[in-house]
Amino acid sequence: MKKNLLKTVFASAFLVSFLSFSTVNAQDKKIDVKESNINWEGEKVTGSHYGTIDLQNGHFTMQNGELTGGEFVINMSSITVTDLTGEDKGKLEGHLKSDDFFGVNNHPTSKLVITSVAKKSNGTYGVVADLTIKDKTNPVTFDLDWEENSASTELTIDRSKYDVRYGSGSFFDNLGDKTIYDNFELDVELKF
Repeated sequence: MKKNLLKTVFASAFLVSFLSFSTVNAQDKKIDVKESNINWEGEKVTGSHYGTIDLQNGHFTMQNGELTGGEFVINMSSITVTDLTGEDKGKLEGHLKSDDFFGVNNHPTSKLVITSVAKKSNGTYGVVADLTIKDKTNPVTFDLDWEENSASTELTIDRSKYDVRYGSGSFFDNLGDKTIYDNFELDVELKF
């Protein structure tokens, strides 16, 4: 009986020390939101528009010096159009923030949570993440280029998966040259 008790105690001690060692080696790399940039571009039949959006907060999770996860919150009310000026700029920014597009009054943030990471080469990770926009969550995949104090990626997002329907040929017929393509691009530069 004493031998079984001793085995149980040693096994428990080993498990606790192993788990403690694992969590001690995990660390977060907090994103410097003021130095980071997210640029977007959306296209329509007759051209395109582009601008910026701000990261509210975010971090990468590291384990033994390798990327293992991360979570990022985007401030949707910060959507800015940079290819227009004056009244046209204000109109488009207001429209993008309205319920026709991102509905920022009801959905002020979007979130990206990394769910899996695979190292592809020195400095590049293949990432799978859950992206939530307007309370709709869908997986996205992208390559993340990693450097000592920064990370960058380009993502293509299908807005129709997030109930962003305005001008979408996926939801409406006969839009002709008023069609806005479902995919939009994000060019992301993160500093930490």
